[in-house]
Amino acid sequence: MAQKKQIIMIGDRVLIDPEAGPDRTQTGLYLPPTVKEKDRVQGGFVVKVGPGYPFQDPAKSEEPWSAKRAGDLRYIPLQIYEGDYALFLRDAAFEIEFESKK
Repeated sequence: MAQKKQIIMIGDRVLIDPEAGPDRTQTGLYLPPTVKEKDRVQGGFVVKVGPGYPFQDPAKSEEPWSAKRAGDLRYIPLQIYEGDYALFLRDAAFEIEFESKK
């Protein structure tokens, strides 16, 4: 049986499904894909959200040189949730391809 693949987001990362954008100008001319890629700001819907910003629980911290345990790590949750609409800068984004979809 084929197993369905799953993406796991880590840290403060967010996975966004970008909007396709307009295919035509206001006058009705078709825009080639290269023109759409030049837009600096793009928007889309949030698909997955990581757990948040990692930090160590100050109540459990002992000496700075003691061994750290994985259970001591906590997260500050992000302000964005799955299904929210988000704007992002194309220059700061990473484009991935998952199951034949960019």
